[in-house]
Amino acid sequence: MNQHILISSPKENRTMVKGFKDFITRGNVVDLAVAVVIGAAFAAVVSAIVEGLINPLIAAIFGQPNLASVGNFMINDAQFSIGVVLQALFNFLAVAVAIYFIIVVPLNRLAERRKAKDEPVVEDGPTEVELLIEIRDALNKQA
Repeated sequence: MNQHILISSPKENRTMVKGFKDFITRGNVVDLAVAVVIGAAFAAVVSAIVEGLINPLIAAIFGQPNLASVGNFMINDAQFSIGVVLQALFNFLAVAVAIYFIIVVPLNRLAERRKAKDEPVVEDGPTEVELLIEIRDALNKQA
């Protein structure tokens, strides 16, 4: 039985390390890493809100300790839990809403302000249609 051992050259290793360094230092990878960390932090906050506020409210309304305990039933020794699905959906929506209103909306407003500040002031002049009409008329005069 022949075994082939692949040995990479030092030049290939340097190229791979450089490629990895370029990949990691790209802005979108750093943005993604920051988003993951922020998402995890928001998930912890939402979990605390669910455990501290929502679950006691559900216990008061449904007489169950939490949403995951609501809607449990069995069929042929198989246990089903609608509450577990509802709990996961609620947690997802709560995290998504928090991230959208606390991060996305303010960042979009900031980007719009920067864009408006960076855009040059356009003086009133001919519109695109008016310029195209002028070009058409000038071409007609030449012909």
